[in-house]
Amino acid sequence: MDEYIEKHLVDILNATIEVESYFANTPKLFQNFQNDMLRQRAVERNVEIMGEAINRILKVDPHFELANAKAIINTRNRVIHGYDSVTTEFLWSLIIKQIPALKQDVEKILSNK
Repeated sequence: MDEYIEKHLVDILNATIEVESYFANTPKLFQNFQNDMLRQRAVERNVEIMGEAINRILKVDPHFELANAKAIINTRNRVIHGYDSVTTEFLWSLIIKQIPALKQDVEKILSNK
């Protein structure tokens, strides 16, 4: 695997792990998240990192296979450019569904290198 791509995959993996860490010592409850602006902003920042890393990978290898790559880039763009349309419900769905799936996909790719 190309070192550049591997570095960005590790960045994605680290961002997913960081998001998980925000809930390590607390129950993962939507109401708590909804009332925690600091945690919401931290998730947004990590989503930006994930999307940008995938974008960079696809620029050097447009055929790189990563499930939902375009959707992740679009999510990054929404967080950055459409920040006023990002709801806590949207972020919560990323935390519960998309980020764990992305983490699993990236771990699989990195383990097969």
